[in-house]
Amino acid sequence: MASLLKVDQEVKLKVDSFRERITSEAEDLVANFFPKKLLELDSFLKEPILNIHDLTQIHSDMNLPVPDPILLTNSHDGLDGPTYKKRRLDECEEAFQGTKVFVMPNGMLKSNQQLVDIIEKVKPEIRLLIEKCNTVKMWVQLLIPRIEDGNNFGVSIQEETVAELRTVESEAASYLDQISRYYITRAKLVSKIAKYPHVEDYRRTVTEIDEKEYISLRLIISELRNQYVTLHDMILKNIEKTDIALVCYMTIVMGKLAGNSNHTSLCF
Repeated sequence: MASLLKVDQEVKLKVDSFRERITSEAEDLVANFFPKKLLELDSFLKEPILNIHDLTQIHSDMNLPVPDPILLTNSHDGLDGPTYKKRRLDECEEAFQGTKVFVMPNGMLKSNQQLVDIIEKVKPEIRLLIEKCNTVKMWVQLLIPRIEDGNNFGVSIQEETVAELRTVESEAASYLDQISRYYITRAKLVSKIAKYPHVEDYRRTVTEIDEKEYISLRLIISELRNQYVTLHDMILKNIEKTDIALVCYMTIVMGKLAGNSNHTSLCF
């Protein structure tokens, strides 16, 4: 029989301290942070900026005027009189070499500021959900006991909880990718407008993308709120289905009977 691994006592104490810190933080997240955050996001969804029904209100000016058409005339047709407006093309060769760029007559083409403001509020919420889910996931994983013969129903519940937390993390990360894709897609279309200013379809496509992103951002906020609700509800409902939870429940009861509030911490 192989001997048990020998762990340095100092390292073991540091690991135990880390576990205690994760446990304390995760318990507070599930019991307090998740409910507060879902209420905060629900309130955010009721703000006027996220309840615009006429989506034309979120359209932004392209800042790219349509230039006058170029008139090409024949100098031998007798139509060179002063009454005709002509655009003269410079026939001089370019004096400078390098990469050609489009000149924006009105300066920099800015993003849709209304959508940028919403995105700047949503991105920290996405990052926060990922970080908190990671903490709770580690907590649940550390609480999974050694699998032995017999009834391991409690272990399966914990594993399902870990799987759900992983799913939430993955979905939240995809929201960040979605925001990045919006910016790059819009930039490409605006570049097309600069190159082909007379094509109206490019301009309409930009407004369509802005409207779509507005709807998507509101949906993302709804999903963030719903994920906090789901995780909070799932963990609380399944606490009593594990042997560890039963021990914690008895500890809480005994603590209340003894008048000691230190035993009322949330246990999985």
